[in-house]
Amino acid sequence: MQPTDHPGVYKKNDRFFTINPENCKGIKVYNEQLITQDDTEYRSWNPYRSKLAAALLKGITFDVPSDAVILYLGAATGTTVSHLSDIITKGTLYAVESSPVAITSLLRVAEKRRNIIPILSDANHPERYQQMVPQVDLLYMDISQRNQADIFTRNIQRYLKQQGTGLIMVKARSIDVALKPKQAYEQVCSFLQKQKLRIHKTVELGPFEKDHAAIIVTR
Repeated sequence: MQPTDHPGVYKKNDRFFTINPENCKGIKVYNEQLITQDDTEYRSWNPYRSKLAAALLKGITFDVPSDAVILYLGAATGTTVSHLSDIITKGTLYAVESSPVAITSLLRVAEKRRNIIPILSDANHPERYQQMVPQVDLLYMDISQRNQADIFTRNIQRYLKQQGTGLIMVKARSIDVALKPKQAYEQVCSFLQKQKLRIHKTVELGPFEKDHAAIIVTR
């Protein structure tokens, strides 16, 4: 198992892994493979199940310290959330999800991983969770809605630290089915720039996720 350039992320045979916490040993979140080496248990990070893992494989630079505070919009059942939880061993992850069904699974993940704070709310209304969420180092969003770029920027304006990073997973067909995926990504980048955000990198996520791209921004 070899460390990567991304803190808390490891690689073996071209596959990414994160370290399973001591109190989660033997516990899988989404039927991922567990590998034990030198008394440390590693969880495989499947790029076909996690857009963040796909983005890392496609060249996104990811530098989140162990004490980072993260706001995750569109947490779903906790697949990617769980790996970020492995990485920020001294930090906190605020996981916003609007589906009562999905958050039931997310709550089970958070029972053992105490650095995850599940929040049942709609990211369209960032003011609804302002009593719970502080300023954050990373704002990560994976919400497939037509106005996803607007949701992203409104949450950034309210929660992202001045030196923080934003990472949005864009689903092209949710933006406009009439556009080619690359045109949809360009449309989102143009919108973000008009909101005074700096685009650092855009990578398409194929073949892991069709018609998706990851876009990194700073304020």
